[in-house]
Amino acid sequence: MIRHQSILNELKKKGYISVSELCDKFKVSSVTIRKDLKLLDKKGLLFKTHGGASINNPYINERNVSEKENINISEKKMIAQEALKLVKPNDDIMISSGTTMQAFARELNIEQELNVITSSLNVSIELTKCPSINILQLGGNVRHSSSSVTGHFSTSVLKNITCNLLFLGVDGIDIGFGCTTTSLEEAILNQEMIKSAQKVIVLADSTKFNKKGFGKICDLEEIQHIITDSGISNAIAKEIRGKGIELTIAS
Repeated sequence: MIRHQSILNELKKKGYISVSELCDKFKVSSVTIRKDLKLLDKKGLLFKTHGGASINNPYINERNVSEKENINISEKKMIAQEALKLVKPNDDIMISSGTTMQAFARELNIEQELNVITSSLNVSIELTKCPSINILQLGGNVRHSSSSVTGHFSTSVLKNITCNLLFLGVDGIDIGFGCTTTSLEEAILNQEMIKSAQKVIVLADSTKFNKKGFGKICDLEEIQHIITDSGISNAIAKEIRGKGIELTIAS
């Protein structure tokens, strides 16, 4: 069918396309487009996602932090610099694990006093370079692949903590399913972090969208702000803003 080939051509160009975009392009109903996508997905020609389709497999495999650190370096730095604008002197903030969080920690070389709670060993190491920052390193079982801690020691400490901001790293963001990571234990710890924070800010480069990890952290509605890079598609950006979530695109 000509429409099917046109859908695949659009996906090759954009990487992701929404049902609404396809409806506008082909002047057909969403029911028709969803049937098209379901058929193409069964043939292995695309990956059907919530509200659209992706050319890439949305399911994430875990990679070591040393490998991930060398991916999208400039995008992570720009995201980190945008996140820095949200931090004020004497704030109490939490920083989760991940290479984008490590990039953020490098940018936090500020003279004003700041209290930081983190599950990431690499974040703590970066922050020790700034004597004005008070660091509370969460304890527990160390995950070698992410250089971070998980477990009940960490979650029990978080039950007695509250903070202004949580800067959250994720492995995947799916509009329908929410924010995920490859580790269930890390997802559980992140859930406790969210409960302890007044505001949750996700720092994620654009490759994280339309991806799913094994452990669900939260629904998108539990997030107040997402900072990403200019690689995010217009369709996804529109859907995020449509949910009332603040979206900052670093450039």
